[in-house]
Formats: sequence, structure tokens, C-alpha cells
Amino acid sequence: MNNILVAPAIMTGLGVLFSVILAVAYRLLRVEEDPRVEETETLLPGSNCGACGEPGCHAFAEKLVQGSLKPSQCTVATSETIDAVAELLDVDPGAQERRIARLRCAGGKAQAYQIAEYLGFENCRAAAVVSGGGKGCAWGCLGLGDCRVACDFHAIEMNSNGLPAVSPERCTACGDCVEACPRNLFQLVPVSQRLFVQCSTPLRSDAALALCRVACDACGRCASDAAPGLIRMVENLPLIDYSAGGPARPDATYRCPTGAIQWLEGAQFNDPVGPNKQHQSHYAHSH
Repeated sequence: MNNILVAPAIMTGLGVLFSVILAVAYRLLRVEEDPRVEETETLLPGSNCGACGEPGCHAFAEKLVQGSLKPSQCTVATSETIDAVAELLDVDPGAQERRIARLRCAGGKAQAYQIAEYLGFENCRAAAVVSGGGKGCAWGCLGLGDCRVACDFHAIEMNSNGLPAVSPERCTACGDCVEACPRNLFQLVPVSQRLFVQCSTPLRSDAALALCRVACDACGRCASDAAPGLIRMVENLPLIDYSAGGPARPDATYRCPTGAIQWLEGAQFNDPVGPNKQHQSHYAHSH
């Protein structure tokens, strides 16, 4: 009988002892949080999207109070919110340029050739494992909408051509679509960078066009027509280097025979197919 009572008594005693140790340690070792952190977090959108580079709004608020980040680095916040945070902390709001997600593919149902019919699970990652979902281009968009599902801000919808259309007004550059795409087709770029290559196929000439009518055929005309150093061909695709110093202009797109490189503005952010058609038409009428 004594043995039955001793074991629970020992466990209870240990529990009380450890509780006392933890309580004392908490009182002695705890770090008081600056009350401005909570006030700042209250002003933030609370989306915890991670677009600022921090794991959530609380961590972002801590960095703001510490002075290591600027309020404008919250890409979800409105200008009024950014100003309110800057006023609360008496800091410069900063001038972070807004970014947007863009898709490096314009080969939808009407442009990219299918080599088989995919009847499997409606998921891009699943289709990528099973013969690329039947799409001939092994580098193009699979069109099954993993990015749309991953976007918590409803900034992506699948258009009639089977491609993701990004809403500039809703996109926060959180990066969820970048993570969701099994073919790494999304890039987060500043909205001021209007030259954009809508192709990821590292093939050239007829080999590329055999897979998609709007693929880059590596002709290099865009690099020739752009400001010196702005565009160079890397692995049969144009690489745009905005740090090269040359001004970016739509001239670099005019002689592209397939419309793989685009000058995006206005509604063109929403529809990667529209710009291709426009510039193919421009090229056709100019030559």
C-alpha cells in the first residue's frame, strides 16, 4: 500500500518543484517587450503573408521597432497604414518599390502543343510527375492552378487560355505562387520593370517552336535592339539586366517574331496572351 502511494507523491513533488523552477526562471530571465510592438502590429494588415521577409506581422513589428526595417516594406499595407506606422514610431516610412508576380510562360491551350491527354489528379505537381500533364513543352505552365489555390489574396485566376492571370491590384508579392509552381515559372519583380520574357524553354529555333507557337526561338533580335548591355542571351533565352544602366524601352520587343519578350503595362499584367498577339501583329505589319 505504501509503494502505491509513494510513486504519485514523488511525481507530484517533482511537478511542483519544476513548476517553481520555471516560474522563478521566467521572472528572472524574461525580456520585457517594447509596448510599441503590439501597437505597431495592431496597425499592420495582419495577413502574416511573409512578403516582407519575416515569418509574420509580429516579427515584422519587432523589426520595425528595432529600426532594422522600414514600414513601406510591408507590401500588403496601404499608404495610409504605412504613414500611420511611421508616425507611431517616428521613423521614415521608406520608399520600397512595389513588386508583382509574373509568369514566365505565355503558352496556353491555344499556343502550346499537347502530346497526350492528361486525366489524372488536377494538380500541377502531380501532372509534372506524369509526363508533364500531356503538354509537349517540359518547361511551360501546366495550367492546373496550384498557384491559384496557394494565393491567399485571391490575386490569381485561371483565364480561358488555361494560364494563371495575376491581378496587379490584389498581388502582394508574398511568394506563395513561386513556392507552389513545380516548374518555377513565377518571378517577383518590381512593377517598373516592364520588359519581361514570357518563356522558359531553353531550346532554339525550330526545336522551340515545335513545342509552342509563342516560344522564344533564341534569335537574339531583342538583345540587338535593346540598350547596350540591357539584354544578353543566356541558355537560348534573353536575360534582362536592369543594373546594366541602359534604359528599358519597348523597342526591344518589336522584332521578336513570336512575342516571347513583352513590354507589359496596364491590362497586359492580367493576360499574358494578349501582349503576344499585339506584338506579333506589330511585327507582321512592320515587315
